[in-house]
Amino acid sequence: MLKKLLIANRGEIAVRVIRTAKALGYRTVAVYSEADANALHVEQADEAVCIGPAQVAASYLNADAILDAAAKTGADCIHPGYGFLSENSGFAKAIKQAGLTFVGPPENAIELMGSKRRSKIAMQEAGVPVVPGYEGDNAADDELIAAAQDIGYPLMLKASAGGGGRGMRLVESESELADNIKRARSEAKQAFGDDELIIEKAVIEPRHVEIQVFADRHGNAVYLGERDCSVQRRHQKVVEEAPSPFVTPELRKAMGEAAVKAALACGYEGAGTVEFLVDKDRNFYFLEMNTRLQVEHPVTELITGQDLVAWQLMVAEGRPLPLAQEEIELNGHAIEVRLYAEDPANGFTPQTGTLHEFTPAEGEGLRFDTGVRSGDVVSAHYDPMLAKVIAWGQNRDEARRRLVRALEDTTVFGVTTNRHFLSRIIADDTFGAGEATTAFLQQAFKDDPSLAPQALSIRELALSACALSLNSTGQEGWSNAPATVIPMKLEIQEKTVELLVRHSGHKLLVSHGDDQYELLIQSHEQGQLCIIDNGIRQRCQYSRAGDSLYLQALGRSWSVTDITHQPATGAQGAGSGRIQASMDGAIIDVLVAAGDTVQQGQTLVILEAMKMEHPVKADRDGTVAAVHTSSGDQVRRSQLLVELAANETEEQTQ
Repeated sequence: MLKKLLIANRGEIAVRVIRTAKALGYRTVAVYSEADANALHVEQADEAVCIGPAQVAASYLNADAILDAAAKTGADCIHPGYGFLSENSGFAKAIKQAGLTFVGPPENAIELMGSKRRSKIAMQEAGVPVVPGYEGDNAADDELIAAAQDIGYPLMLKASAGGGGRGMRLVESESELADNIKRARSEAKQAFGDDELIIEKAVIEPRHVEIQVFADRHGNAVYLGERDCSVQRRHQKVVEEAPSPFVTPELRKAMGEAAVKAALACGYEGAGTVEFLVDKDRNFYFLEMNTRLQVEHPVTELITGQDLVAWQLMVAEGRPLPLAQEEIELNGHAIEVRLYAEDPANGFTPQTGTLHEFTPAEGEGLRFDTGVRSGDVVSAHYDPMLAKVIAWGQNRDEARRRLVRALEDTTVFGVTTNRHFLSRIIADDTFGAGEATTAFLQQAFKDDPSLAPQALSIRELALSACALSLNSTGQEGWSNAPATVIPMKLEIQEKTVELLVRHSGHKLLVSHGDDQYELLIQSHEQGQLCIIDNGIRQRCQYSRAGDSLYLQALGRSWSVTDITHQPATGAQGAGSGRIQASMDGAIIDVLVAAGDTVQQGQTLVILEAMKMEHPVKADRDGTVAAVHTSSGDQVRRSQLLVELAANETEEQTQ
């Protein structure tokens, strides 16, 4: 009988595993980096051990430190979560050699399925359909280029050791191939320490459908339905749902049986996910097998009524699977989205900062898996996912409605998120009709002007002015004060907005140019304002941090900065030629040198942050005057990287 579980991970998955482990009577041990000393998973575990500094290579990827933590605390089993060391066969082997139990599959299965090249060969031998391509043992550039001529375009370059969209490139013509091979190898090396690539024929606008499988050491294996993960951005999943609106009962059975065949072919144990591409004619092809619990496992739990972490622990203890295939039933529909600290209006750039308030919505059929709470800091060291928001309903439309409402009613103050972008996806007609393919986001939201920051209405300006004034004076001062006029100056999206605020008792009149708006203040508590607007009683939530004010009302959130009492300062706008880091991260490539002539939009530097590469581009035409960084540097947000001087012809016209 296993008694004490160490979770070799962080964030929401560590919190989620701790929840089930405690319910089953296990003692729990958290590990944490110095940056995570006050993290939620540390607080919720029975014991916790610091395993190193913030950098993942020295902490969450430090297998020796994790095994030492297990020895110190007397843990007899280790759950890897997902990411980090979860699919590292060497880690699984080291756990076994230390006399501990790994809550995951055998190291041989991890090693086989961790290689896209070897796993694809194994699936062909097992009779599982695969995408045509090249997975030879010679992956040199010239061999890949030659293979591409035989396969034809468009094609996909993939990191053999990859996952999460990293090291993956769609190549549409021969002229693009060499540069994409270079970039894919670079990403793969950075992310996985292995730059081996394979090539596959691109399946155009497919569905991405995966099957949840489970196997035990007694030869039993089952599948627990499918998940549709077709809504993706940069090959990373954004929305997951179960069951798939595209999969028929006959296709579910065929894919499920193929997935079980794949698991049995590699001697699998525990939770695994077999991913398939499904074309418009419902032909399916093996993509890869993830030898761990998936991020999106909650949707399977909600439609099957099963706790998959509990199943993992049963299998790890040597017990048989709790259900046979014919006993597994699917009920209702579940949809999950990944709530990220990122800015959709600026290329989905990851955001960092303090969560001044984080309050998940509550309601029937809702589930939030999160590892953060109000006051936590979103740093550049780790993935910026704040929570997985999951809604269940008796049918798909009910789940959609609940999920949109949950996103609109969740409060996140302090960092920009993709919350409204997610709600728009779920409410979209194409998604609602069940017709979203992997091309959906690119087609529906490319250059979408609604992703850009929206100007505040006079109503929202009035709410902002009201919250700022009440926060400083208090409700009592308002109700007794004589009528007064207060000038107010706000900074909104790098623009200055001047207001005149007139108040008398509970009435507030805000003027901006020729526009005016009147509100009646019904009640005011710290962080919440109740108003009567055009005869309708409504609530507005807000939070103030210094001069910054964050607000949310009627499903929309925004922020303003009170600069009423700040001295005027000159700000350098776009086109300044001072190219700065958009976030904290590491420089992995510098593409220009002093004296080079560049054009606006040209990539100058490649910045790696939060497991992704981000191009830093020129904001004007010009000549590189100075380069202030080099490959391997760790940089901070807004740090100067490159300076551009105007071209001679440009100077003459000015």
